[in-house]
Amino acid sequence: MPVRFRILALLFGLSFVNYLVRNNISVALPSIRAEFSLSGEQLGWILGSFNLAYALFQIPGGMFGDWLGARRALMICAVVWGLLTFVTGFAPHLMVASATGAIVSLSVARFLMGVSHAPIFTVAAASIARWFPPGGWALPNSILNTGLTLGQAAVGPLVTLLIIKFGWRESFYVLTPLAFITAAWWWWYARDTPSEHPAVTPAERDYIEAGRAAPTGAPSAAEFFKVLRNRNVLLLAGAYFCMNYVFYMFAQWLFSYLVEERGFSMLESGLMYALPFLAGAVLALAGGFTCDVLCRRLGPTLGCRLPALAGLMLVAVFLLAGIYSFNHYVAVAFLSLCFGFTQFTEGAFWSAATYASGSHTATATGVMNTGGNLAGVLAPVVGIMVDRLGWLPTLASGSLFALVAIVLWFFVRLDGRARGESYER
Repeated sequence: MPVRFRILALLFGLSFVNYLVRNNISVALPSIRAEFSLSGEQLGWILGSFNLAYALFQIPGGMFGDWLGARRALMICAVVWGLLTFVTGFAPHLMVASATGAIVSLSVARFLMGVSHAPIFTVAAASIARWFPPGGWALPNSILNTGLTLGQAAVGPLVTLLIIKFGWRESFYVLTPLAFITAAWWWWYARDTPSEHPAVTPAERDYIEAGRAAPTGAPSAAEFFKVLRNRNVLLLAGAYFCMNYVFYMFAQWLFSYLVEERGFSMLESGLMYALPFLAGAVLALAGGFTCDVLCRRLGPTLGCRLPALAGLMLVAVFLLAGIYSFNHYVAVAFLSLCFGFTQFTEGAFWSAATYASGSHTATATGVMNTGGNLAGVLAPVVGIMVDRLGWLPTLASGSLFALVAIVLWFFVRLDGRARGESYER
């Protein structure tokens, strides 16, 4: 197997573990709510603390990766994930066992968790840009996204079983070693560039470098600010915000919706919870493959735009179909397709950001991911909407956001940048 695919397998593993240990709290929410008698808004503040940190540290996370290199940066991040996963389970013991104490301690732990998780996908996207040839970035990014969706899918049945058998705190302790194992695995095999890896053959290195612009060296502060002003990157950030509004509703609120609104048991909810993310794993691959094929045939602008538009339109349609379905199982099927098509668009988003920024992929994807994950800061608002308006209008709002993302994609222009040069508009 070529070394670039082994590196991709390692990134896949990091992505899987990342989502398993960062979103296990979504399954623990009903248990935390019951123990401390928390409202939806209070749960939203706990969730939002992670989301806020994750959004704020996207750009610093990309710079962190550029500074240390992917090998060291992701190893450090994975070690910190393990430490903070343990701390999250232990956090309520650090303060008086009250609702306020639980909110404060869990919010602090989740904020720090958000800081440590922020660099992964910006650094991984930059690593993919270095390890795969120009024009072949969407599918590897989609495979990376398949890792996160499978990790999210595993959260449902695995964490539910751990909570039922041991308790919600203990479920965090059991998952802690996975992060340490993944950190060691990555550090042992990964390298920052193909030229640094002893197993890369001259033929593979030539294949990866063919058609690539000459390296520009470490980006200067002025170049960083050019990326921050890049019109296409900012448009992608806005569209990603809208798409991620739907993503966060699934990742953080779906389990509670299945228990509270659809009436599934804890165990059945854990199984139902996994289905949208399994659909996402399949459709992420389909979207990445489609994007790469279209980019080669039609150029980057249409190649990225068309799968994004198709996916976002189906997100809006299937979300409404799911929440208005009377049959609970039909609803889960439609919602699974809805989430699946959010993932269908991922390859287009990340490939477009790479085309738009070239050698500054980590920073550009950091900007895009900052915009995308600011949607998670709305978690307290979502909690208030659930408490005051109910689940149906709350979830239906996601269709409106998907339509806004469609409009923004029409203004993204990437043609003529297939070789990965950085540019402004």
